[in-house]
This record gives sequence, C-alpha cells and structure tokens, in this order.
Amino acid sequence: MPSRLFLFALALAVYFVGATEFMLTAMLTPLALAFSTSPAAASWLVSGYALSYAIAAPILGILSDRIDRRRLLLASLVFFALDGVALTFAPTFEIAVALRILGGFASAALIPTTFALISETVPAERQAAAMGTAMLGMTLGIAFGPALAGLLTESFGWRAPFLATAGGCLLVFAVGLRVIPASAQHRVGVRFERAWFRNAAVLRPLLAKAGWNGAAVTAFLLTGEVLRQRYELDTGEVGLAVSAFGIGLGLGNLAIGPASRLTGREEVVLLGATVLVAVAVVLFLLTPLPLWSAILCLLAWGLALGLAAPASTAILARRAGARKGQVLALSESLNNVIILAALPAAAAMLGAFGPGGIVLVLAFGLALGVGLTAADLDRAR
Repeated sequence: MPSRLFLFALALAVYFVGATEFMLTAMLTPLALAFSTSPAAASWLVSGYALSYAIAAPILGILSDRIDRRRLLLASLVFFALDGVALTFAPTFEIAVALRILGGFASAALIPTTFALISETVPAERQAAAMGTAMLGMTLGIAFGPALAGLLTESFGWRAPFLATAGGCLLVFAVGLRVIPASAQHRVGVRFERAWFRNAAVLRPLLAKAGWNGAAVTAFLLTGEVLRQRYELDTGEVGLAVSAFGIGLGLGNLAIGPASRLTGREEVVLLGATVLVAVAVVLFLLTPLPLWSAILCLLAWGLALGLAAPASTAILARRAGARKGQVLALSESLNNVIILAALPAAAAMLGAFGPGGIVLVLAFGLALGVGLTAADLDRAR
C-alpha cells in the first residue's frame, strides 16, 4: 500500500490544475487591463489552454502507458510551475497566450497520469474511493480557485494567483518525490484502437458529453463577466459568487453514489442531470434574477455537472471495455475543442448583446447533449 500522503499529493496536484484553469473566471477584466485588450480578447488565455489540452490529452494518455508515470507526473508539475511563473513576466498578450498553451500541455499530462497511477497502485476494492478523493481536489480547485484568485488579484495584483499556483505545484513535487511510487508495470506496444468508432453505444454518450459539458463549462467561464455587468460586483465579490458553482459541483460528486443506487442506472441520473444543466444555464443567462437567486442558480448548475460528469465517465468506461483509456482521453479532448470553438464567440456575443448572446452560441450544444442523452437512455432500455 502507498503512503497515506500519496492520495493527498495527487488530490493536491489535481486541485492546482482545476484552480489554474478556472481562476480566470474572476480575472478576465484585470488581465484585459494588464495587457491593454478587451475581456473578450482576454478569453483567449482560456481558449489557448483548452486547445493545447485537447491536442495533447490523447497523446500523453497513451504515453503514460509506455513510460514511468511517476516521472511523467513529477516532470509535468515542475513544467506547470515554471510556466505559471513565466506568465507573470510576459511582456505582451501574445506571449501570455503562448505560455497558457504550454501550461495546457502540462495539465494534459497531469490528469490522465494521476488516475492511471491510482488504478495501478491502490487495491481494486479501494480504487473508487481513491478516485473520488483525487476528483475532490479538482472540485475544490473549481470551487475556491476563482474566489482565491479574485481576492489575491484585489490585494496583490493579477500576478499573485499564478505565483501561488506555481508555488503549490512545487510543493506537490517535493511531497511527491517521497510518497509517489514508481510505476510497477512495464507497458509497451500501446497503440490507438479505432474499432470503437463504429460502436454507437459509445459514440452517443461521447458526443452528448461534448455537447452539454462543453456548453456548460464555456458558459461558466463567462459567469464572472455576467455577474460584473449585471450586479456591478468587484473582482473579489465575483470570485466569491462564482464559488457557489464549485460548491454545487462538490455536492454533486458526493451525491452520485446515492443517486445511482436510488435510480438503479447511471443513464437515468445522467439524463436528469443534463436537463438540469440546460435549465440552470438558460435561466441564469436569460433571466434578470436577484443576486441571491443567481447564486442559487450557479449552485444548481454545479450540482448538475457534479452528477453528470462521473455518471457519463462511468458509462463511457463500461461500454468502451479494454479501450477505456483512449475513449476517456478523447472525451477530454472533445470537451476542450468545444470550449476552444465556443468561448471566443460566446465572449464576443456577450459584449455585443449581453448575456442572452451567450445562449445563442451555446443552445445547440445543450440541445444536442440533452437529445442524445435521452436517445441513449431509450436505446439502453
């Protein structure tokens, strides 16, 4: 059995990936001011990160099956930290975007390698709980990353959140040197299998997740600007408000087990959750709610995604069989491709038409996700 600090180190590594990706929700306007651009243009700092993650995830997922995962994880942590420090010295917006792209490569190695290490290190009967512990790190990063980034930006400037996450990654590296064991297996001959592309039972949930998850995350990344425009909040207040989404996400992660046992099938939970995602997104963007109602809407939005994401992952892994690594890696890439394609357009529509403009960009993805999920449940009966 690995050290008790093993899971803590992995959860902390995943936390900094989540925090680094989502903390920009509360920072688009300060970053736009720092680089003399618009918040819509500053969203490319998110899109560039998503692009590199989408390209690199399948490649690095396969690579982690061929080399020592401990070395890959530790090297990625150092690279991620150095990238964050370098970004604070970026002299131009274009260089800052380029550095975020490099950071996306590092995070694409961290996530699949983390869960692969758990699968080969923790006994089978404890793997589900161990995966949940590591996923909680991501949830906490999403929940508190924007709030902490907003407070740090208000107090010390936009560079502070990047330096804090870089220092955190170096701390995880130091702990990981002592507690993360080397890979026990020698993996060779891994190749990309394509037969599953013809399996509709895999393609339906794969494409559905790309639709509802890509649209929901894209919309979330713009919630900070929506809150700022609609309620005239400052950066710190925006960060605190959007943390309701992360709290809901954590509650959803905790509730997926009881919900699956209650309904008897992940497919039923997934359909209910995707419908709730679509309703929460549209309600938040189209309705001028009081601030407390908007925060409750973010909480429900996060709760729905917290249920939908693990349910969808479980369905894909079960149906993919021996090819689950390739299918799950491609799922991550598709999600980030949707974010990459939709975020700049949604940000531009927000600037031109207000929050309702975001719905015009994302409505197809939400409808596709709900429709395919409903069709999949009907076929699976």
